[in-house]
Amino acid sequence: MASIEWALGAFADFMWGPQLVVLLVGGGLFFMIHSRLRQFRYMKHAVDLLLGRYDSGDAAGDISHFRALATALAGTIGLGNITSVALAITLGGPGAVFWMWVTAVVGTSTKFYTASLAVMYRGQDDKGKLQGGPMYVIREALGRKWMPLAGLFAVAGMFGTLPVFQINQLVQIVRDVIGIPAGLASADDHFGFDLVLGLLLAAGMFAIIIGKIQRISAWTARLVPLMVLFYFVITGWLLFRYAAQIPATFALIFRDAFSGEAVAGGAIGAVILIGVQRGVFSNEAGLGTESLAHGAAKTSEPVREGLVAMLGPMIDTLIVCTCTALAILVTGVWQEDAVGVTLTSLAYEQAFPGFGSWLVLLMVVVLGATTVLTYSYYGGKCMAFLFGTEREKYYVWAYVALITVGAVASLEAVVSLFDGAYATMAIPTMLSTLVLAPRVRAAAKDYFARLDGGKFGKQEIARKDSRKR
Repeated sequence: MASIEWALGAFADFMWGPQLVVLLVGGGLFFMIHSRLRQFRYMKHAVDLLLGRYDSGDAAGDISHFRALATALAGTIGLGNITSVALAITLGGPGAVFWMWVTAVVGTSTKFYTASLAVMYRGQDDKGKLQGGPMYVIREALGRKWMPLAGLFAVAGMFGTLPVFQINQLVQIVRDVIGIPAGLASADDHFGFDLVLGLLLAAGMFAIIIGKIQRISAWTARLVPLMVLFYFVITGWLLFRYAAQIPATFALIFRDAFSGEAVAGGAIGAVILIGVQRGVFSNEAGLGTESLAHGAAKTSEPVREGLVAMLGPMIDTLIVCTCTALAILVTGVWQEDAVGVTLTSLAYEQAFPGFGSWLVLLMVVVLGATTVLTYSYYGGKCMAFLFGTEREKYYVWAYVALITVGAVASLEAVVSLFDGAYATMAIPTMLSTLVLAPRVRAAAKDYFARLDGGKFGKQEIARKDSRKR
């Protein structure tokens, strides 16, 4: 086991060099400049799209704009926002939160480009069904000479979307809150408890996963908004109770972001790297996984899905992750020895003695489960691209089996596996998007001109509004 952890750690360290930070953050800055920030002027239109005011039942695709975003957010709002923030602060100090914000700001433009391309260049699988995602974008838009990059994304996507991290953290908090207090497990001996819980989770997840994107999106569309609202309520109350510490906490974040005082040796480079790593894990901007969900949206206008997708980093990193970070920092628990989801649980338990950890448990169970469901869809699409849709079922079986593995695996090995796979996915996604960026800008210019001119069909809200005027 120690050798596996070392190998995975070495792989993650190798992939997450400075060049990848430049590719993700620098690429996002390029997209912001390249687009001239035009898409940000249509935020109201993006919300209208999300509310279904422009939905068309006869458009290609499987799910609505709202369900596409809900599915994508299910893969990001969850343990990525509860655990990743805690890991960022533990490893990189409060300053890492600032660099998570940076990934979100530039990530809005990255998602606008990647999601637009996911619809613009949907391709057919071996059964003739339209599919979206970076591998299809590369195949359809760039041709055969770029196919190795498409294959690289699909292989990395199969590993990067495995359920082991989410299940690992979900089991950890259930053990901390229920298992140990009830005498069903101990801090030193919990393998049996973790294994049984992993088996139960595997059975429950399988019942939903076999329903594919329609059933998965239906569940995420119901659960994600409710949990986000619940999260805002309890976190808002926590921050209200610690309101006096909030200004000093923001000052600490900004100061540490450029000093690295909380990292051994004061290495500011380490703070930036950890912040970007965990920020990307939180919002997935530049990875391409979210494009697998957005590529399934029912629309004939690629730019529409780009506008919807850019709301994701704003919600999951700028809002949700910031709330988590403030909760951990204002309560002072970030200086404890706990790591991962346990650290977040300590913050809420300190604010709400006796039941705070139960509140986090509820969020982790629901959001962790929706993330696992979404990732099963992502990984299955990657499997089908490489080996055909008939073999996708084998991935589902392996995926469910790995839910049990994730329950008993070590956190260090799991984090390293995800970091390495995520870094690998970012390379083909960002390179192909940079090459195809002019096509997105041209499509956006055309779409916004038609929107402003009220030239859509009669069923479109824009045309109705123009008639009223």
